[in-house]
Amino acid sequence: MAQTFDICIRGAGIVGRTLALLLARERLKVALVPAPAPVGAPAADVRAYALNSASRQLLESLRSWPDAEHATAVRQMQVQGDQGGAVVFDAEPQGVEALAWIVDVPALEARLAEAVRFQPQVEVVEAPVAAPLTVVCEGRASSTRAEFGARFEVTPYAQHAIATRVRCEHPHGQVARQWFLPDGILAFLPLDGAEGNSVAVVWSVSQEQVASLMALPPEDFTQALQTASQQALGTLTLCADRASWPLQLARADRWCGSTTAAGTSPRSWGSWVLAGDAAHNVHPLAGQGLNLGLADVQALAEVLRTRDYWRSVADLRMLRRYERKRKAALVAMGLATDGLQQLFARQEAPWQALRNWGMKGFERSGPLKDFVTRRAMGMR
Repeated sequence: MAQTFDICIRGAGIVGRTLALLLARERLKVALVPAPAPVGAPAADVRAYALNSASRQLLESLRSWPDAEHATAVRQMQVQGDQGGAVVFDAEPQGVEALAWIVDVPALEARLAEAVRFQPQVEVVEAPVAAPLTVVCEGRASSTRAEFGARFEVTPYAQHAIATRVRCEHPHGQVARQWFLPDGILAFLPLDGAEGNSVAVVWSVSQEQVASLMALPPEDFTQALQTASQQALGTLTLCADRASWPLQLARADRWCGSTTAAGTSPRSWGSWVLAGDAAHNVHPLAGQGLNLGLADVQALAEVLRTRDYWRSVADLRMLRRYERKRKAALVAMGLATDGLQQLFARQEAPWQALRNWGMKGFERSGPLKDFVTRRAMGMR
């Protein structure tokens, strides 16, 4: 007898696997379809994400939080402007263990894959299967999104991100560092636990710079990093490949719909919904991309969990509640990251003076700074 499923999830990355485990807890039968491997991926995955306390609680509830060496607590974040402006965020005044955790992506994916393997309600399948509800978690390059008739409205930035990892002469001290520079935004994210001296690098640079920086020999590239980081951690040694990708602000016009109405197949496939990067992209300067995606699937799982007993998982009225809630949450984050990117992209002297004056004022703002800090941590 053919296997029947309640939900088909297209995309088995962090967001897709997390959703599969959440839905399995509700006794829903889930088919999980891995997305095609990206073309030209580096030999080793150099990605690391900053996850807030809400994301940590979610992953811990699924027994998928990585070990301490792969989830480094950030005790402080130092942000430097380009004319002496500076902001320091500190965990201690907030009465918390950490502002965020820098999580090694391969380690987190391995924990989630292991949890999926031991979850009988989830079956990994090679191709999409018919189900009342299809959830698209394929990332920003999703092909299914267009197949279902959703437009992805993209505003490209004149920047690419360069990601890699470096070993530092000095320990990172559980401090995340960020520099808003005249020619880009550089972030050092601490790795390898509390005593580590390695950092994940995310360097947002102009389109004109990216090719030359990617082509530099390792010694020259690390010298450029040392200069940009003001020698904050001493001599740097490249210890991973470099990866780059274009940056953009993007959002799908619709996050749910009827596959039958979209006319995508002669068969009735029910309804569809988008989550994670398939639904939205923001600039990485605030480190909130994966937090937004995990909040998406948590909200979707909650909507499905609390549905009336007589409602199908494909009920569009119910799915639109999820869409409205998550679109509203995205607006504030999108405006904040886009506004900061636009502000620091301007090189005219009045704009430089304005943004650095604003940083100094924000550093002294007291309750406002505390409010922003707690929101970024995923706390109300």
